[in-house]
Amino acid sequence: MATDALPPSTAKPAEPSLGELHNIPLTSRPKTTLPQVLNWLLAILIFPFGALMANGSQVLFALPVRILAYPIPPLKRVYDEMIRYTKGAVASLLVLVCQLCAPTEFSFTFETGGPGAFTSEEIGNMVLRDEDGHFVSLNLPQRSVLITNHQVYADWLYAWVLAYFIGAQKDIFIVSKDSLKWVPIIGWGMQFYNFVFLKRSWGADRLTLVTKLAEIGQQAEKYDRPLMFLLYPEGTVISQNTQPVSKRYADKLGIENTKNVILPRSTGLHYSLRSLSPRIPDLQLIDATIVYPGVPPGGYGQNYYTMRSIFLSRVPPPTLHIHFRKFHVATQVPIGDLSSANAAKLPTKGKADATVESEVPESERDAFDVWLRELWMEKDASMDRFAATRSFVDEEKRKWRVGALKVPVKLRNWSEVLDAYCLFLPAAAVGWMFSR
Repeated sequence: MATDALPPSTAKPAEPSLGELHNIPLTSRPKTTLPQVLNWLLAILIFPFGALMANGSQVLFALPVRILAYPIPPLKRVYDEMIRYTKGAVASLLVLVCQLCAPTEFSFTFETGGPGAFTSEEIGNMVLRDEDGHFVSLNLPQRSVLITNHQVYADWLYAWVLAYFIGAQKDIFIVSKDSLKWVPIIGWGMQFYNFVFLKRSWGADRLTLVTKLAEIGQQAEKYDRPLMFLLYPEGTVISQNTQPVSKRYADKLGIENTKNVILPRSTGLHYSLRSLSPRIPDLQLIDATIVYPGVPPGGYGQNYYTMRSIFLSRVPPPTLHIHFRKFHVATQVPIGDLSSANAAKLPTKGKADATVESEVPESERDAFDVWLRELWMEKDASMDRFAATRSFVDEEKRKWRVGALKVPVKLRNWSEVLDAYCLFLPAAAVGWMFSR
């Protein structure tokens, strides 16, 4: 007996949920919804006000102390501690913005077999917890240079949040373009934070970088402070515009180009390590490989994530996968012969006064360039492995199996909201003075 054919369905396919949008390229996402508009308003209230409070505190409270420190030198330490407090406040502010406007978690894994592997004892002692068993911090080296692959402009923000979980949020230093130093509020704050500003001309930048880092290293060692120097060896984010440049560089070297990263430029990192290592004997190089979910192998992160889409439209990476390697700079990284380096002496512009840190023989430059390039090619391969197996580690080299450590990005306690807006700055300065 014949039956009538069912009419074709006219129902529209279901719209993807907010938690699924990170898998869809930005140009193909649906229109902004009301909850996203409300999130815009929340983010605009939280971050600009906090940044203004930090910069205002620097100008109103810290700057007068700095002026008084010229006739009264001991006040320079008070000024430094006030600036460190505001730098830590910005880290708390960034964590707060993530917590309220762009919820995510970090998934930490650690190399156990290849170059930069951690020992089983180091991994066993990696997590510090409070009396209630809650996560407090990662027991990673307190004095380090952090290098990562560079995929989106939010990378620097997540790196500062990472410093919060390591305990180095008050002592993070970042390289920035010289043109940004006069941007209102943000640029002024970066100057107070003693960030390194470069003009993208190595002839002009070499002595600036070397001298600045030598001074920062001296201060960290003298006052027993943490230090995290953040550097992106690729120099820019991977994109459809920068990948062809990397391809031409690979062709020039006669090597295969990478797919998930662009080939690194070694010069800035090499000089940075040579400047810091003589002044910080226990300096470590932490290499982090970061994967954003939703970005396909060989894809470009900025096609899926922007500062606007993450923090305003509330489409963050649900989990940020971070794989660590660690190298002791003086013994495991080929930075060259620094046996004649004088840690007490800062590099100067005069040729007669040039230090060994700022004058690198060509053979040592070439050796470091090869080492870093091989590390980056292994990084590229590990990202392919992760896409295929959900593991960064080469199974043939794995010595033991360690699960991922997942940490929600949120403040340790809500009292830190007051820190995020620098409300404790005067009290912190007075407390530090009395503690001396």
